[in-house]
Amino acid sequence: MKVVYFGTPFFAAEVLRYLLDHDVDVVAVVTQPDRPKGRSLQLTPSPVKTLVREKAPHIPVLQPEKASQETFLQELATYKADLFVVVAFGQILSQKLLDLPPKGCINVHASLLPKYRGAAPIQRCLMGSEKETGIAIQKMVRQLDAGDVIATSKISISKEMTFGELEEKLIYLTKPLLLDVIHQYKNGIPHAEPQDPNQVTYASKIELEEGEIHWDLPADRIHNLIRAFSPRPGAWVWIYIGKERKRLKILRSQIVSVDPSVGCKPGQWFTEGIVCCKDGAIKLIDVQPEGKKVMKAADWLRGQKNISFFIY
Repeated sequence: MKVVYFGTPFFAAEVLRYLLDHDVDVVAVVTQPDRPKGRSLQLTPSPVKTLVREKAPHIPVLQPEKASQETFLQELATYKADLFVVVAFGQILSQKLLDLPPKGCINVHASLLPKYRGAAPIQRCLMGSEKETGIAIQKMVRQLDAGDVIATSKISISKEMTFGELEEKLIYLTKPLLLDVIHQYKNGIPHAEPQDPNQVTYASKIELEEGEIHWDLPADRIHNLIRAFSPRPGAWVWIYIGKERKRLKILRSQIVSVDPSVGCKPGQWFTEGIVCCKDGAIKLIDVQPEGKKVMKAADWLRGQKNISFFIY
């Protein structure tokens, strides 16, 4: 059975690696065009393209600016794939594209649908303090993440788990689940369950400005923001070291209690790396000062004097 694989980021690359290792007949890979990256703005291939070039250079890599363009659809049809598999591709697919393969299109979504439909399900479930999440494999329809669900797999979320850690576990869940679904398609079209429209929630795209920490929020909200943005793009605050203002990323934190007698005010700083919030306090564990590597907050603090936060 011939498969065309659509995907772009690290998550999609790791899943594709597994499928190739298990002899799935991938006849073409579709990924986003190379994009400028870093200070030099050098054009950089996606993780999926990089993987294919290293592991399976015989597989054609297609990089349409818009996958809905007629010329691209005509090219895609020449591969005569039975099934399209989509894992975090990053473009909305037209109905005409979805109708191309005779067995249809399936999508891996990193939430337990119908919860957290949309672009950022992993980050949003952490920001929402969810206790469990998972993977859902759905039959693709034109409406966003609304297709019938073929298979799911669940995982619990600890209070300290970061985006990077949860993503890694979800990749691990996805690999055998998706392979099993692809094997099911060899024997026909698998059964799928409709989603409950009354349970739908949405996970909108993460915007960089959302990562700025405001200490007048409750400690649990700040902690959840930090872990949802770790390791990338990183939740951050402005700090003053003397009179110099710099950006500090906070990549791991812990909710702690503070003695009420100290009069803890939002943004108040304690030498042991504890910062007061509207309700409770946060202890900094891992930080990344501007222009430097990630380090333990305790190590960074030992070399600093006259630190204060920029409070709005």
